[in-house]
Amino acid sequence: MDDSEIRRVPLAPEGYDRRWEDLAATGADIHGEADLVASLVGPPGPNAVLDAGCGTGRVAIELARRGHATVGVDVDRALLDRARAKAPDLEWHEGDLAALPPELAPGPFTAAVLAGNVMIFVARGTEGAVLTNLAERLAPGGLVIAGFQLTGRLSLEAYDAAAAAAGLVPVERWSTWDRAPFTGGDYVVAVDSKR
Repeated sequence: MDDSEIRRVPLAPEGYDRRWEDLAATGADIHGEADLVASLVGPPGPNAVLDAGCGTGRVAIELARRGHATVGVDVDRALLDRARAKAPDLEWHEGDLAALPPELAPGPFTAAVLAGNVMIFVARGTEGAVLTNLAERLAPGGLVIAGFQLTGRLSLEAYDAAAAAAGLVPVERWSTWDRAPFTGGDYVVAVDSKR
């Protein structure tokens, strides 16, 4: 079985979406990632946002609903099929973020967002390649915005080292998508800019 056939998210696509639908039914705001990304990239315009590790498309679809051009990439065909069914007019690509060919979602993008713990779902040892591939697709000054658990799989120090090697510089670190200060907890939203 090659890497593109590995399910990295333990839920089936329907279960993944159902979890967010159930949360929304309680009145919870499920679009914190889109809120933050939209605030960082500014008003909708010609520049696109890459939803890297887009899964079933929740973030890309919400950004598109707000008028932002979006492109989604994910390694999991079943998750992408679900995204395509929900938003067939958006651009979706199957691909491993660590080994994206130059012609796949080439950009340039204003931002690349890695929501939903993407950085701890990529294959171990490929974190640097993922960040390098994303940085190469950014416009100058473009942002990589990644939220992930700091539970031992990937430390913030290791992430920062990989980001620096990819030509990215830290802009901000928060502990939530709604910009709560980062004080060393178990979750980080890291914002880095292309030099």
